[in-house]
Amino acid sequence: MVRPNQLLHAQREPAVPRPAATVLLLRDGTEGAEVLMTRRSATASFAPGAYVFPGGGIDAADAEAHGLAARRPTQKDLHLTQAIAAIRESFEELGILLARHADGRPASAEDVAGLDRHAPFAAQCRARGLTLAADQVFVLAHWITDRDLPRRFDVPFLVARMPEGQSPVADEAEQFEPVWVRPGDALARHKAGQFFMIFPTIRTLERLEKFKRVDEILQACATEQPLWTSCPRGGMQHGAEVRFMEHEMAYGELALVCPDGQLQHHLDWRTDQPVPLLKNVVRVTAPNPGVMTGPGTNSYLIGDPDTGYIAIDPGPDEPEHQQRIWRAAGGDIRMIVCTHSHADHSPGAKPLQALCRNSPPILGLPSAPTARPASEFTPDRALAHGEVLVLRGGPETHSLKVIHTPGHAANHLCLVLLEDGLLLSGDHILNGSTTVVDPPDGDMTAYLDSLDALAAACVEHGIEFILPAHGHVLGFAPQAIAMLKAHRLQRESRIVAAMRERPGGSLEDWVELAYADVPPRMWPVAKRSLLAHVQRIEALQLIS
Repeated sequence: MVRPNQLLHAQREPAVPRPAATVLLLRDGTEGAEVLMTRRSATASFAPGAYVFPGGGIDAADAEAHGLAARRPTQKDLHLTQAIAAIRESFEELGILLARHADGRPASAEDVAGLDRHAPFAAQCRARGLTLAADQVFVLAHWITDRDLPRRFDVPFLVARMPEGQSPVADEAEQFEPVWVRPGDALARHKAGQFFMIFPTIRTLERLEKFKRVDEILQACATEQPLWTSCPRGGMQHGAEVRFMEHEMAYGELALVCPDGQLQHHLDWRTDQPVPLLKNVVRVTAPNPGVMTGPGTNSYLIGDPDTGYIAIDPGPDEPEHQQRIWRAAGGDIRMIVCTHSHADHSPGAKPLQALCRNSPPILGLPSAPTARPASEFTPDRALAHGEVLVLRGGPETHSLKVIHTPGHAANHLCLVLLEDGLLLSGDHILNGSTTVVDPPDGDMTAYLDSLDALAAACVEHGIEFILPAHGHVLGFAPQAIAMLKAHRLQRESRIVAAMRERPGGSLEDWVELAYADVPPRMWPVAKRSLLAHVQRIEALQLIS
């Protein structure tokens, strides 16, 4: 866990989320599934003027109305309370009643007309002999409002089929203009500036776009578990607020830099200035963007003015980049570490060393005989697996543990900032893409074994975040590593299938089958990792 005194922004306690419930009322239109939405009042305290799904806070009376509601055998008490709240809110806001009579007849427009939207809901239903159709309300998703907002809600997004014979009528107080709309159409209108929606609504509609009929949506929700759970995070990009879910590339960086939800961090890629991530961690991105490097190679400085700094991956031989690293460290660089010898990582080491008066040692592992000529590298001193590099001075200590991680390159290593639970992963783990494993210096079995070693390090050292050499910081480190390994093995199974379909084929034959989900322009790069998989498959005799 990151030391609190290394955070860039003062800790604060986000507002406590209030329990609420939202319901997506669905129907099958002539061109696909449609959802009912309404526009919130321009003076509403939350999401004013936005098109939303009906819903609101959960009342104590909702939990007390369990005896009035039908439920599925698998429906938990909490989900039942949430469903009752959603049924009540859809009636109060839109005059839609999800209920039925004792003989099974659904509530009718006459029943709706006989109820007062402003009087206690459950008591009126009981008086008319109505049972709430909570068994027909299913959990779609679970949203928790962003940490930066003053009003927060812990809210399931529920789904239910619109009852026949009823028509929505907005209360004209909080909700206006009920409209049936296909998810894709709502998204298009929002993009055109004609249909304002907030982040959870947009992301929910994006997920619903893939479903054609209401039955498909309800079937997907039959497990009683939300299809996703999210507490988004916000940052700044291109001068505007942007928000991200947990699986999106910028989420981990926002969680590291602004853990309590402060809207302070700018996500635009800057090569002209250093970007502080913590008080003791600074990223300086080289101006070498491209297909293989993404936004550029990330160099990192670990340390503080009292301890001096360790520079990690000084990048390509780009004088202005080395100058920026040197200036960001105030000239006080104690060590220079290269995670491996590829041309976008290690050539800047000697120029950076030359800028420093104390001539800090260049550390790493020498390139193996299998390395390509452009990747030849000899450090001043070779690092040992398990070795710890320590910076001391003033009140703080910063310790980097070395983990040898061959696979992407034979001399690849990763570093763990022990005091803060951070993994500096070099090219072994990237954000936004999978690294290339290029034989003979690259080896797929070694790569997968190194992922296992990093997974074990996460457990041993409580690693939560990964700082890659390309892309934003990754959060949920153990899960990210597990997903990366699963992706590699899934790709390998596709390669095995391709080899069986075209026995005796070439890499060109197999890549179009195994990498059919990858744009053909990327196949020349993919063939390098494909070869590494083929060598592993043959060595392990995975094809009889």
